[in-house]
Amino acid sequence: MEQNINKLDNIRHSLAHILAMAVAEKDPEVKFAIGPVINNGFYYDFEFSKNFTLSENDLKDIQKRMKKLVSKNIEFTKKEITEKEALEIFKNQPYKLELIKELREKKEEITVYENGTFIDLCAGPHIKNTKEINTDAFKLTHLAGAYWRGNEKNIMLTRIYGIAFETRDKLVAYLAQQEEAKKRDHRKLGKQLGLYTIDPDVGIGLPLWKPAGAMILTLLCRWFEDEQLKRGYVPLSTPHIGRKKLWETSGHWGFYNDSMYPPIELGQNLADYQDKRAAKENEIYLLKPMNCPFHMSIYNDDLHSYRDMPIKYYEFGTVYRYEQKGELGGLTRVRGFTQDDAHIICAKEQLADEMKDIVDFAFFVLQKTFNFDIKIYASLRDPKNKDKYLGKDEDWNIAEKTIKNILKEKGIDYIEEIGEAAFYGPKMDFKVRDCIGREHQLSTIQVDFNLPERFNMFYKNAEGENIQPFVIHRALLGSLERFMGILIEHYAGAFPFWFAPVQVCVLPITDSHKKYAKEIFTILKTAGIRVELNDDNETLGKKIRICKMQKVPYFLVIGDKECKSKTVTVETRDGKDAKIMSIKKLLEKFQKELTEKQTGT
Repeated sequence: MEQNINKLDNIRHSLAHILAMAVAEKDPEVKFAIGPVINNGFYYDFEFSKNFTLSENDLKDIQKRMKKLVSKNIEFTKKEITEKEALEIFKNQPYKLELIKELREKKEEITVYENGTFIDLCAGPHIKNTKEINTDAFKLTHLAGAYWRGNEKNIMLTRIYGIAFETRDKLVAYLAQQEEAKKRDHRKLGKQLGLYTIDPDVGIGLPLWKPAGAMILTLLCRWFEDEQLKRGYVPLSTPHIGRKKLWETSGHWGFYNDSMYPPIELGQNLADYQDKRAAKENEIYLLKPMNCPFHMSIYNDDLHSYRDMPIKYYEFGTVYRYEQKGELGGLTRVRGFTQDDAHIICAKEQLADEMKDIVDFAFFVLQKTFNFDIKIYASLRDPKNKDKYLGKDEDWNIAEKTIKNILKEKGIDYIEEIGEAAFYGPKMDFKVRDCIGREHQLSTIQVDFNLPERFNMFYKNAEGENIQPFVIHRALLGSLERFMGILIEHYAGAFPFWFAPVQVCVLPITDSHKKYAKEIFTILKTAGIRVELNDDNETLGKKIRICKMQKVPYFLVIGDKECKSKTVTVETRDGKDAKIMSIKKLLEKFQKELTEKQTGT
């Protein structure tokens, strides 16, 4: 088990303050917002004075000023101050005054950090002295617009982003990784490979899957569905909307409303609405942000005994969540997406076995099948603040002990995050590293003490008593759209043979080779291979370039010698040596690849 404490975060946080100091040298009347730590770096939001403008070209100068400040060995001194002192210090800083007001309302202490002549409202932590910062290991990267508090109704601020590491070598490695990431950007490859599009007339944040992308998604879902059925899961299918009462029962109406769309009032059709005919009676429905309440309702539709336990539901359910326009991006942040959603409903004594099975399943999917490195985070409650969590203390102890025991028994390293549990239960998050080292949040295993209580769920034990079950939320792929975006970048669009949209292209060199090429095409098609025949009157070189651009795993060249010997010349997208093979050997090769890839070997 690791502790999630990182000195590098203190360096990054301190650099955000140094950035603010450097900016103030250029614009003394600047208004400061916030400057937190983020993955790999930091940012600070500013409202510049009316006579000052900042461009990307100014970042080099600001960075130079930051390095000069760092070299002065500035001390970071924390100080608790009174509300009166805070209001005086920040009287010309409206964003700080808003934060001070919130601290006052929450009755929290007001602290500042002083760095020489600069003072900033901040809870910390920070380094002690800027001599702890390597001046060759940080860099300002870019500007962006950012609404204050992320609310598009508020003023647009200017955000300056920076990255920071312990050493120059790590900074250089990260920058190289970012260059590689640009080449792998799923938005760029999605367009190049014809996988998906987003049409503003349909709606931003609502991806449209084109044939090639839909083929990959279909293959992924078929494979994953088969794997779930093997493990005893049963399918469900639920609607896209639900009545207000359902969301009140589940708690989403009161606790998840920031991410939900406004109600749909039913009681009239579109013609009634257009003609302004009043509805006789309205029913309020909402687009679903989650599938969970529907699954609980299905469970409650039947009586269950201990003999039925565990029950494992799964659904590829499409959900809708409100996201700010500025936060949307490609497939990784959307408004409508499909989850690989599952709920395991079990007896208390079955919890450990079910959690073990899910952990094994997660490793099979993420590591064995898709070759991701995995890091697990165990989110547990804060033992000093138990009152903010729902559920019985005994059940929390069982669930948390189960999580830790499973990970220890399996010899899995994990990071324990105290106080990061949801209010309704502890969880395990699986973060994966792709082939260029970036970390992505994917799978979640979440115990839920809230829904069984809210939906009054129970089963009969051997004595006929009503017993409340345990509920486990399980999402291994998570959002299919986000998973696809990560896969596109992980493989740089060169998908493994088993779920490449087109697996093979047949390329006759001249007209005289087309007949045999069509025979090969038909044999492969009949064998279930996703194959295309390119018999256009183009040069072989151009046909091969098209195949490589589309990242087709294999292409078969058909010329005189192939027609005569009834063979094919097999070439690959990665440019490995071409091989001459019989059709029988070729089919055996493809079958072996399909078997190996789909079983995670």
